[in-house]
Amino acid sequence: MAENGETQPQQAPQIQMRILGQFVRDLSFENVMAQKGASGEVTPDVSVQVNLDAKKRAADNQYEVMVKLNVESKVKDMGDVLFLLELDYMGVFHIEGVPEDQLHPFLLIECPRMLFPFLRRIVSDVTRDGGFPPLNLDNIDFVAIYRNEIARRQAAQGEAPANA
Repeated sequence: MAENGETQPQQAPQIQMRILGQFVRDLSFENVMAQKGASGEVTPDVSVQVNLDAKKRAADNQYEVMVKLNVESKVKDMGDVLFLLELDYMGVFHIEGVPEDQLHPFLLIECPRMLFPFLRRIVSDVTRDGGFPPLNLDNIDFVAIYRNEIARRQAAQGEAPANA
């Protein structure tokens, strides 16, 4: 293909990602309904909030990525809390070949995608073991979360000089 003096395009570096470990850093489940002595059939309204964090470890090419879930289930139309679940789930990753300018989105999008099936199982098991039907989380759009956080940071930076 490199005939007539044409040069072949350089290949992008091969991206390598390995999960070195994953674990529950913090877990809290509170069955508020049972503590109040309430029982019976209710229609739940579940809200899930997701926060992401990543940082470099001391070892070369190793990063910690944390997904924080806050799940609150309330009785639909009444507002009484059924249960609260807080989960901090950590993954330790070895990552090579990602350009520096793409590392931040890679850590906060691709790594949480790898952890999500394990998070979903933990949430399902904990809610079932806590006395409720298993809560099977819908897929989380980590790209949208990342974009929203970048937009929020940019807006905060734009407002900072006006308040100073």
